[in-house]
Amino acid sequence: EFRRVLFRSTIMNSSFLYHAWGLYTHKCTREEYKGNTIILHIESKEREKVCPKCGHRQLVKNGFRIRDFIGLPIGGKKVIIRMKVQRYKCKNKDCDYDRQEKIPFATGSCSYTHRFAKYVVGLLRGMTLKDTSNLLGISWDTVKEIHARHLEYHYAPPSLEGVDSIGIDEFAVRKGHVYKTIVVDLKNGHILYVGEGKRADALNGFWKRVKRKGVNIKYIATDLSSAFISSVYENCPNAVHVFDHFHVVKLMNEKLDEIRRVQYNMEKDINKRKVLKGTRYLLLSNGADIFDKEYRTRLDNALDMNKPLSQAYYLKEQLREIWTQVNKEEAEKVMLDWVKQAQESKVPQLMKMAATMMAHRTGILAWYDCHISTGKVEGINNKIKVMKRTAYGFRDERYFELRLYALHDCRITRNVG
Repeated sequence: EFRRVLFRSTIMNSSFLYHAWGLYTHKCTREEYKGNTIILHIESKEREKVCPKCGHRQLVKNGFRIRDFIGLPIGGKKVIIRMKVQRYKCKNKDCDYDRQEKIPFATGSCSYTHRFAKYVVGLLRGMTLKDTSNLLGISWDTVKEIHARHLEYHYAPPSLEGVDSIGIDEFAVRKGHVYKTIVVDLKNGHILYVGEGKRADALNGFWKRVKRKGVNIKYIATDLSSAFISSVYENCPNAVHVFDHFHVVKLMNEKLDEIRRVQYNMEKDINKRKVLKGTRYLLLSNGADIFDKEYRTRLDNALDMNKPLSQAYYLKEQLREIWTQVNKEEAEKVMLDWVKQAQESKVPQLMKMAATMMAHRTGILAWYDCHISTGKVEGINNKIKVMKRTAYGFRDERYFELRLYALHDCRITRNVG
């Protein structure tokens, strides 16, 4: 009883109302206690007297409504701020003003106060959406709405100021070939744009914004996707377009693995098949990293008994030398020599890889004009995978997009779900 009396005497203090809940223009008329919930009945200290539209001084009351807002909890108890929202009408016949009074501590039709929203965002830096909703006794959707509003205000749309080098890549949203395309600022790692699908038109929105803002994109890194190549050529023809060397090496690894499978299926000798079986990891690994003598011997045996596999493996090892030369001219010589060896091997997969290298020759060698890659974009894609796994998928596409825009901020993206 003493605590209740103390609380009642304190709650009437306007200073306490202001510091606890930000209610500096309101007074508390009474309190209610229902289970674990405290209900504060409030109303404005002073009535409005001047019409904000025409300045007439005869503003009369025209009814009211009761609105509930979730306020900051106190002592582990949920707080509901129940406000008597007064409606005012101007008596000036030439003025049609007839509106409710302004509510300074909440936005629009939101059912929570500004301070409560700030408190929720702070909790989400170390808790999931589900845990936060359970702690505060509010719905998961309310927590998500608060977070989405915060992200929308602070991170969307991403600024393009000072952007001159970008990386473009796609990632799978979920099973069933559903993809999104992202554009990343290669300097700071911020996601600048999220597009639907992985075709050329997925980037239309980004290019429109670039032209509208007058942004000068100088360097672009992508994989060998024909959709990205055509989109960049059409919308940013003067930029240095670099084909990411990790994707070139990855494509060569795929050709090598295809050759391994073909050779294994063609081999009739059981003993030779045993040697080839299980060599995929050894073949795709960097040769300089294989220190185990047993593994090295097994790899050498597989290469010695199969010429196409041996040719493909050593060409795979030589491919990286294209990006280790002192200048672009020397790199071009190494590349042309590599292509010649691949063509002379007469192995279909290697000949196809040689044709791909020549078709993308300019973009591959452009790395010497600007040492950029999609490595930072790949790192972001890994973060996205973790985020999706933790959240068990996102039902709201816009919220997912906002989470991507804030992905660089570890305070925001540490926990989801």
